[in-house]
Amino acid sequence: MEYFTGEYNHQLDAKNRIRVPFKLKKELGEKYYFTRGADNCIFIFPKEVADEQLAKIAEIKASDEEKRRGVRVFTKSFVSAEEDNQGRVVLPAALKDFAKIKKDVVFCGVGKRIELWAKEVYDEYFAGENEEFNDLFSALDI
Repeated sequence: MEYFTGEYNHQLDAKNRIRVPFKLKKELGEKYYFTRGADNCIFIFPKEVADEQLAKIAEIKASDEEKRRGVRVFTKSFVSAEEDNQGRVVLPAALKDFAKIKKDVVFCGVGKRIELWAKEVYDEYFAGENEEFNDLFSALDI
């Protein structure tokens, strides 16, 4: 598997449909999933990565009170993407609301996943990244 990188601006159409950018879609494959992500974005996982994530979650004991709610909140939002014959997928209303998406969106490649952000939320989150780049990069320890 190749890694997802880059950022791509797109828009939702009037029927809440979106097309994954070609450069990301070719690595994403035919079967992929949407779910709630951190910082009010939507995670998009290819099937094999979704399987890895769900297998890790399945190992968490039901008696683990600290993690039980997180497991529920994360897994209940997993939705299989269903593309139409033109390669568009309807963004589920609950995920659209969670991510505060209105029309303009940004796809962001983040290694093994893609993140889908409302443009306004994305711009706010990354405001000041140029000034902070050296600190952010140093924290990666690569």
